Order: sequence, then structure tokens, then C-alpha cells
Amino acid sequence: MRVVIADDSGLLRDGLARLLAETGTEVVAAVSDAEQLVAAVAEHAPDLAVIDIRMPPSYTHEGAKAAVELREEYPDLGILLLSQSLESRYVVDLARAHPQRFGYLLKDRVVDVDVLVQAMQTILAGGTVLDPAVVSHLMGNSGLVDQLDRLSGREREVLELMAQGRSNAAIAADLVIDLRTVESHIARIMTKLDLHPTADEHRRVLAVLAWLRT
Repeated sequence: MRVVIADDSGLLRDGLARLLAETGTEVVAAVSDAEQLVAAVAEHAPDLAVIDIRMPPSYTHEGAKAAVELREEYPDLGILLLSQSLESRYVVDLARAHPQRFGYLLKDRVVDVDVLVQAMQTILAGGTVLDPAVVSHLMGNSGLVDQLDRLSGREREVLELMAQGRSNAAIAADLVIDLRTVESHIARIMTKLDLHPTADEHRRVLAVLAWLRT
């Protein structure tokens, strides 16, 4: 796995690069702002970019905006937003256009490098990984209320675990229920969110990102 890291904190960049190197991950560049990030991706063609949302010069949305630009230019690039803050606007933009190979984790919730590496592997496999706090934040948006009200409490739990990139077997283990029950819950979630089978859509990702539907 070849990775670019973009974060304005030199301490975090260097520490993260060393930790990832110990797992066999090749960090091809570690940069401090969005302009350097775009240049590094163009130069090194990494598999995945780990991007802080808030970077110089304004420390608002530079990282997220750069991620949108990169996703348009490199649709197969894995993108993991790793931030201390909860944002929604650019997350919506990213996920609506290309929901696969995308993740958003809060720095405080990444307790060890194994959690980060597992998330990166899920993203590179075409999955979506969202921190539970991010899911709760986005699901608080008014556009989702009507649809989510259709879900039972257990179905919401299953949806949240799906958002974390968990497999059906992992969800069954976490909730202490059998695999067929998980499959039944997911089928009902798809139905209640009006996500019907199609040939060209990843319904599992669309379910996780249901609040993006217009």
C-alpha cells in the first residue's frame, strides 16, 4: 500500500509515517498543506491519501476541498479524512460523487495503528469507513430525518456498524446475533431506505450514505 499523508502538524505527520512504515505501508510523501498534497498525488500516484480537513492557510476546509479535487481527478484513489473536527459539506460532496474507497475518522478515536490500517485496507477494497460520531453528526441533518425514522433501533445499530466497514459476520459478533438475522436486518434497511437492487450501484454504501440522497 502506497500512501500520502497531508497534515499541518509535523509531529503527527512524522509519527504517523513511522507507525505506518512499521506495518509495511510505504509512505511516499508527507506534506503540510493542500497544494503540496495535490502535487504529491500527481507525482507519486499513491493508492491512498490520508488527509486532515483543516490545513493552512485558513485552517477551515482546505484539506476537504483538496480531497474533492483529487477524487474528481483520480477516481480510484482511496481517500481517508482524518480530522479532529466534524464536518459535513465536503463529506457530502465526496460521497455523493464517488462513495466507494472513502473514509472519515476522528483522530481521537484512532487509538492505535491497527485501527487505522484496517480502515485503510477497507477503503482500498472499495469500502466506506465512517466514525460513529461522524455518522451521528451527518444523520442529524434534517434531510435524513424522514428516512431514518423508518428504521428500528436495531436496524440503526446495524447501519452504524455497516458505516464502520464491518462485515456481516463482524456485525453478528458485535451484536451477539446470528448471521441470518443480520442479513434480514440489512434487507429491511435497504427496503426502508428505498435502495432497490441495480446493476451499477453499491447498495451497502448507499445505505450508509442514505442522508446524501436528494
